Amino acid sequence: MTDTNPTAAICLIGDELLSGRTRDVNVQQIASFLAPYGIPVEEVRIVPDVHERIGEAVNQLRERYTYVFTTGGIGPTHDDITADAIAGAFGVGIDHDPDVFAMLQARYDDMETEFTEARQRMARLPHGATPITNPVSGAPGFQMGNVFTLAGVPSIVQGMLGDIGHRLQQGTVVKSVTVRSAGLREGDIAEKLAALAEEADGVSLGSYPWFRSPTDHGVALVARSGDQEKLTAAEMKLADLIRSVGQEPEVLQDGAT
Repeated sequence: MTDTNPTAAICLIGDELLSGRTRDVNVQQIASFLAPYGIPVEEVRIVPDVHERIGEAVNQLRERYTYVFTTGGIGPTHDDITADAIAGAFGVGIDHDPDVFAMLQARYDDMETEFTEARQRMARLPHGATPITNPVSGAPGFQMGNVFTLAGVPSIVQGMLGDIGHRLQQGTVVKSVTVRSAGLREGDIAEKLAALAEEADGVSLGSYPWFRSPTDHGVALVARSGDQEKLTAAEMKLADLIRSVGQEPEVLQDGAT
């Protein structure tokens, strides 16, 4: 699909994520990578290592968003079924890619390690897929249509993202500014903030309290917009709001978000 302003979704694949055994960091990593391209992540799903569930999620997301990023399930073990599920979702076959197979064969030969049948699974790509370079461990991810299929290991995801930027459509970069105040309580500003949010045009406002201890707490108010002039105006209004309840604002420029 194509949009005036591109959007993205992330589909995390793996029983270990759903069980809590593994903590995900890839959502933050991918979202941070996409922000400078003006591509917001609008949905995240976690699905188990089940062929039908992966295919169902990918098909739903690829119809709704400009880009879909999947992580996990493209290794050499029996439960690494993502490539097969993606092939099924697109209605195509899957087989060893000759170039990928030769590259991995040479890599394992250089390491004096047997290129076993299990390792050869990592050379299988859906028909029509384009490899995504993996500078960390060699075995590539792949792009199928608007779906980018990456490994689950965060360091490998980071490496693979380096081969994706040139494939993306540039959107409107959304920047943010944070106006925060220690000692501020959300209840003190809720009504006034709601009024500001209602009249804000082209700016989204959010309220994020923190509480580290009875003497270290407060609220951070965040404005986001692709229009710098509107963002600056929102910053001033948020600062005035905080002053109106007797607190002193602190302004932090966040950049792309």
